[in-house]
Order: sequence, then structure tokens, then C-alpha cells
Amino acid sequence: MSKAKIGFISLGCPKNQVDTEIMLRELVEAGYPIVAEDIEADIIIINTCAFIESAKKEAIDNILDVAWLKENRNLQGIIVTGCLAQRYREEILESLPEVDALLGVNSIHDIVKCVRAVENKRKVKFTSFKNEDELTLGGDRVVTTQNFAYLKIAEGCDNRCTYCAIPGIRGSFRSRRMEDIINEAKDLEKLDIKELVIVAQDTTRYGEDIYGEYKLAELLHRLGEETSIPWIRILYCYPDKITNELIREIAENDKVVKYIDMPVQHINDDVLRRMNRHGDSAVIKDAIERLRKGVPGIIIRSTAIAGFPGETEEQFEELCEFIGEVKFERFGAFAYSREEDTPAYDLPCQIEEQTKIDRADMLMRKQVEISAEFNQKQLGNILTVICEGFDPVSETHFGRSYMDAPEIDGKVYFTSDTKIPEGNFVKVEITDILDYDLIGEALV
Repeated sequence: MSKAKIGFISLGCPKNQVDTEIMLRELVEAGYPIVAEDIEADIIIINTCAFIESAKKEAIDNILDVAWLKENRNLQGIIVTGCLAQRYREEILESLPEVDALLGVNSIHDIVKCVRAVENKRKVKFTSFKNEDELTLGGDRVVTTQNFAYLKIAEGCDNRCTYCAIPGIRGSFRSRRMEDIINEAKDLEKLDIKELVIVAQDTTRYGEDIYGEYKLAELLHRLGEETSIPWIRILYCYPDKITNELIREIAENDKVVKYIDMPVQHINDDVLRRMNRHGDSAVIKDAIERLRKGVPGIIIRSTAIAGFPGETEEQFEELCEFIGEVKFERFGAFAYSREEDTPAYDLPCQIEEQTKIDRADMLMRKQVEISAEFNQKQLGNILTVICEGFDPVSETHFGRSYMDAPEIDGKVYFTSDTKIPEGNFVKVEITDILDYDLIGEALV
């Protein structure tokens, strides 16, 4: 009897994508064929996000879209995994009868068992929701990205920001053993991966729970020493955990790109306190100053939340002024999303939705000006760019410099007299700019 053809939809953050890749590997090893088109699948697995309201809506919309295939085509089963399944188990079972099985975030290694149950058309819906200590961190995976790969170094979070549902979904912070991470990086090296993107809910805390101290700097050093992967990039750092040791490693390790993702979320001390952010405005400003002084040319990416409960006009203006003064090279602003089962949900002085959206838009309009000013300074510069593809219509290559994280930041579009293979590094002279992108000519 032939096995069911499996389709995958992976939503949400890079950490979720790693989970998808692990499930893919386990299904492939079990002999299940994976198909790229949903209409060809017998069973579709939707790995969901439920961090904020827009992510929940996206997940539910995808479930309903796939349910149409079940009614009108040959789809036999729908499996929902990830954060939405973990957070809203009972609601999904009750209100989405089209769903045949649910896997919580700690049950990804049950995916083969789950698919088999759906194949056999069990009368009782298959569910698996294990405790956080039952999850084996890491695992072999099918890498779905090109030229770069995400490397998840920890699971869960203990920071307990009052607006964030992640600790309740993903559990407490758990680091992976350094040797396991190094071995995974070596496996990725064999796949000719050119860039490792380090991810966790809080990468800067890596190692504290199992080694008694922060170990991110040591991990970066070993990754640089023990693999030949040219670029290593760090995401999801917290300002209060930016140590001088980490800054020195970023500065001195040739393989660590001079880029850091460090969400600040706000700058007003009262708002930061109500957010339960670890570190006040002085800590944030000190981290930025030490990074820019210790790592010349570093690109700092950050985010902020507009319209947090109780945020006054004066406090928002303070945030605007800070963004204008600090001039983050990369920045995103988000309207506060009121999430049930978080402490901020019950805070007084909730702000009207349109006001939150307007404030976030105002921050992003300011950032457009900052980005244009920054990009203007790149004119005439020669950047090392990793080629990610070629557009035959415009006859233009595209890729990224060290200044741009994959799937988040902008691109470098460039012309070349010769075809540049994907994954190759090329020197590009910048000749023009767009809002968030650069245009140039390859020097070959």
C-alpha cells in the first residue's frame, strides 16, 4: 500500500521553520513522499504561529483554505502543529472539525505516528501534547532554505515580558548542548551552507541554564574555529545580556558578520517596567554605545511596540525622539497586540486599535527617512554580496550583504557581465538606492 503524499505549510518565525524541517526529515526517513503543491497532497501539515493576533488569523485562514481541498479535492487529512495547536487545543477541536490531528510544540517527534493515525482514519482525533522536558532539542532535518540555514540553540523563554505569550506556549528556557550545536553546524557545512543564522527566543542567554554562565561568545568562537562556513549571524539578542566578551567576539571573529538583532521594544522607563523588560533605558543606550564603539560598521536591527497599555503621548514622543537619535540601521515597529493569558491583557488604560496602528505607522515613516539616509551613504561603496538568484526579466542578479538578514531585511540588486552562480560571493559597487534596497554593479 502506497504511503500518503505529504504537503507542508510552515508559518511564523525561523524557530518554527526549524521544527518544520525536523518533521520533514522524520517523515522522509519513514518513507513518506513530500509534495510541493497543496493540491497534490493526501495529508497537509500546517505548522502554526500564535504569537500575536495577526499570526493567529493567518494560521486559521490557512486551515480554512486547506479545508476547501478536503471538501472539493482529494485531500484526506489536516494536521495542525506548533503554537496555535499548543495554545488553543480545545478551541480547535471544538470549532474546526476539518482538523484531524493536533501536535503541541513539544511533540514534533510524534509526527510519523500522527500521520499514520490520520492515514488509518481513526475515529478519535490524534493529539499529542508532551511536557517541555520530554522534547528532544534539535534533530536531523531537511533544510528548506538556500545558501543559509537557521541554527536553533535553545528553546523556550524565561524573560516573562508582560505582553508575550511565548513562555506559556514554548515553556521555560532550555539551552542545547554546545557539542550538539557544533555537530549540527558541521552537518550544515557538508550541505555547502554559506551562512548560519543563530536563533532562539533569547540567544544572549545561551548556556546559562546548563553551564552556569552565558556561553554565546564561546559558541560563536567554536563555530568559527570548527567549521568553514563563511558567515555567522546572530538574531534575538537582549540588551541587558550584551556582554563585553560577546562584543569582542563579534569584532574579532572574521566569520561573525557585523550585525546584531536586538529588540528594545521601548525606551521610556515606565513603559519598560510595565513590559517587565530586563534593563532600563540606560542599559539599552549603553548596549548600543558599546556595540558601535566596539564593532565599527556594525548593523543594529531593532523593534519597538507602539501603543502598549498606558503609553501616553509624551512616552510615545520619547520613543520617536529616541528612534530619530539612535538611527537604527534596521528597524521595525509593531502595534501592541492584546493577548489573553498574558499579564498585559488586564492592564488598565488599553489604547484604541487605530491609535496603536497610527503610532506604529509614525515610527515606520521616520525609519524610511533614516534608512534612505543610511543607504545614501552606501553609494560608491564596494560590498561583498552573496548571490541568491537571477531575474531573467530584468536581467538582474540579487542577493544580500552582511547588512541584511535573510527573509527580514532588504536586498542588493546588481548587474553583471557574467552569470553569477547562486551561493557565490561577489564584490558589488553600489550605484543607486531604493527605500530599503541597494542597486549596484558586480566587479568581476
